Amino acid sequence: MLIAIGTAVLMLPISTSEHAITSGSGTVGDRTSFLDALFTATSASCLTGLITVDTGTHWSGFGEFVIITLIQLGGLGFMTIASIFGLMVAGRLGINRRAGARVEGRGVDLGEVSWVVRATIIFTVIIELCLAVLLSFRFYYAYDYPLPRAIWEGIFHAISAFNNAGFALYTDNVIGFNTDALVILPLAFGLMVGGIGFPVLLETFRRFRRKAQGQPAHRWSLTARFTWIGTAMLVLAGFVLVAAAEWNGALKGLSGPAKVLNAFFAGVSPRTAGFNALDYLDFHPSTLLGTDILMFIGGGSGGTAGGVKITTVAVIVAAVLAEIRGEKTVSIQQRQISPRIVRQSLAVFAFGGVLSIGSLVAIMFMAPQFTTDQIAFDVVSAFATVGLSTGITPMLPAGAQGVLIMLMFAGRVGPIVLATALAARTKNRLYEFPEERPFIG
Repeated sequence: MLIAIGTAVLMLPISTSEHAITSGSGTVGDRTSFLDALFTATSASCLTGLITVDTGTHWSGFGEFVIITLIQLGGLGFMTIASIFGLMVAGRLGINRRAGARVEGRGVDLGEVSWVVRATIIFTVIIELCLAVLLSFRFYYAYDYPLPRAIWEGIFHAISAFNNAGFALYTDNVIGFNTDALVILPLAFGLMVGGIGFPVLLETFRRFRRKAQGQPAHRWSLTARFTWIGTAMLVLAGFVLVAAAEWNGALKGLSGPAKVLNAFFAGVSPRTAGFNALDYLDFHPSTLLGTDILMFIGGGSGGTAGGVKITTVAVIVAAVLAEIRGEKTVSIQQRQISPRIVRQSLAVFAFGGVLSIGSLVAIMFMAPQFTTDQIAFDVVSAFATVGLSTGITPMLPAGAQGVLIMLMFAGRVGPIVLATALAARTKNRLYEFPEERPFIG
C-alpha cells in the first residue's frame, strides 16, 4: 500500500521539477512516467536507494518530501514489525525458552509491544535529529548553503542514512564530500546504528544500564554477539578490501587520510546503506565481487539493514565448523543452537541465493550489452536493499527494471516473512522414517 500510494503521488505534476519537464527525462508531458515513479517509490519504501532518475534534479521539493516520507515510514514500519515478529516468535517457544530469554535480558511480554513501538520511534527521532543538526551546521558553515536549504539537506540525508536508504540530493550521491570527514563520518555512524537493529541496541542499553546501577549484567545473547562481532569483522574486511585493491585505483588522486576515510566508508556503505563517496564504475571486478558478498550478508536483524542478515550467516558458519570438528550439536559460547534454527538459516540463505541468481540470469538475457559484473552488482544491491550501482540502472530496459522492482520488494520483506513463517510452523509427526545416508561430496 505504501508503494502504491507513493507511486500515485510521485506521478502528480507537482512532484516533478521544471528541469525534468523541460529536459523530458523520465517524464510524460508534465509528470513522471509510471515506471520511474513505481521504481522510486519501491526503492524508497524498501530502503534501497537504486534510482532510474536523478533525485536532486528530477524531483521537485514536494517530490523530495514524498521520497523522504516513504523512507521514514518504510524504516519505522520495518524496524517495528521485525522487532515485534521476533518477540512474538520468541514468546511461542515455550516457558523454558521464554524464561531463558528473560534471564538474558531479551524477553519482552506481548503486553509490552506498545512500549517497543514507542521506544523504536523515540530512538529513531533522537538519532535522526542529532544527525540532522550536525549535517545542517556543516552544510551551512562550510558550504555557505542558505539556512533553509542547509536544514532541509541535513534532515533529508540524516533520515536517508539512519534508514540505510542511500538516497542523496546530488547527481554524484556524496562523491562531492568524499574529503570531508564531518559529512562522511556522521553518515557512516547513522547507517551503522540503523543497521545494527533495535533489538540488539535495546539489549545493549539494558546491559549497560544494569552495570551502571551496580547490578549484575545479563549474559550477552547470541544475537547480540553475532551482530556486534560480525559487524566489526565485516566493516574491517570491507575496509581492507577497498584499501588494498583500490589504493592506486578508485582511490587514486586522494590524499592519504582521504584514502583511509573513503576506504572505511566504502567498507561500511555496502552493509545496505547505498551511499557512495566513490564511483563504483572505477572499481576492479574483484572489489565489486567482494562488495557483492558484503551486500548479500547485510546487517543486523530488526533494523533498517537488508541482506540475509549477519545472524543467518553466523549460524551457518557455526554449523559448518561443528561438522568439521565432528560434533553432534552446534554450540557457541556455552549455548546450543537447535537444528531447526540451522535449517531456518539455510532456508533464508538459499532463498536469497536462488532469488539473486535467477534475477541475474533474467536480466542478462534482457540486457546483454552490460557485463556480468555490472548486472550482478545491481542485482545483489537490489535484493540486499543497498542501492549501490555501477550506473547501469537507468539504462536497463523496462523488463529488467521490473525485475529489480520485484527483487527490492522481495529482499525487504522476504527474509523476515520466511523466517517468521518457518519459526511459527510446528508439525508434530508421530513416527520416523528409516535413516539413509546418501553420498555427499
